[in-house]
Amino acid sequence: MTKKISDSFRFLGIRVNALRVPELNSLVGYAIAENEKAVIAGHNLHSLYVLHHDDKMRLFHDRFVDYVHIDGMGIVVLGRILGHPLRREDRVTYLDWIDPLLEEANAQQWKVFYLGMRSSICGRLPEVLRNSWPGLQFRTAHWDNENHSEALLNERILQAVSEFRPQLLLVGMGNPRQERWILENYDRIDANVILTCGAGMDYVAGAVSSPPRWAGRCGIEWLFRLFNEPKHLWRRYLLEPWHILWLLFLEVKGRG
Repeated sequence: MTKKISDSFRFLGIRVNALRVPELNSLVGYAIAENEKAVIAGHNLHSLYVLHHDDKMRLFHDRFVDYVHIDGMGIVVLGRILGHPLRREDRVTYLDWIDPLLEEANAQQWKVFYLGMRSSICGRLPEVLRNSWPGLQFRTAHWDNENHSEALLNERILQAVSEFRPQLLLVGMGNPRQERWILENYDRIDANVILTCGAGMDYVAGAVSSPPRWAGRCGIEWLFRLFNEPKHLWRRYLLEPWHILWLLFLEVKGRG
């Protein structure tokens, strides 16, 4: 995909673009209008940590990702420490983006397919979204299935995507599983725009309480998430940042 966008910034082994919601929607619309295939990923502190510990995560970003929006205020802070002109407004999470994206999808009659991990989420989403966008063309698939092997389940998911032929495919399986799935199936994925959305749709479905948006702008959204899911997120928010601080120290030292 060749559409020109805002500047790209590289630090701590990652690449990010200073993309805001209108620009992200424009990139999606461009890929669909030109019938191209594009992958839009996001980076936060957790994905930064995972990228340094997972070879397939790095390969996915090196080989297939076209654009990377900033999905956490920590990335903005790290970029600024390292001299990049990133601003608070350059951080866009899925909680910020999903409503404008689905609004555009509904208006443009784009088909949207969501691949998640849990049947409970996938079963609830169509009804939730129908309340806001009655005309939205939306389907789901999930990995929450104990009756089939992963290989057979994967074939059924790819077939479902191919039959629906969505313009948008949202893959919400968490890092690095969602990236590995796209990496391994990229050539068979029949969609214009592939988005890695993590747990974003869990919040849309109401399965997890959404932190207030002011908390995200202040960089303390992680506190609300840690409070709501301490068993699931304690390692991400209390241990992983120490490794990232070490990476920061090494990069600053290397520049000196």
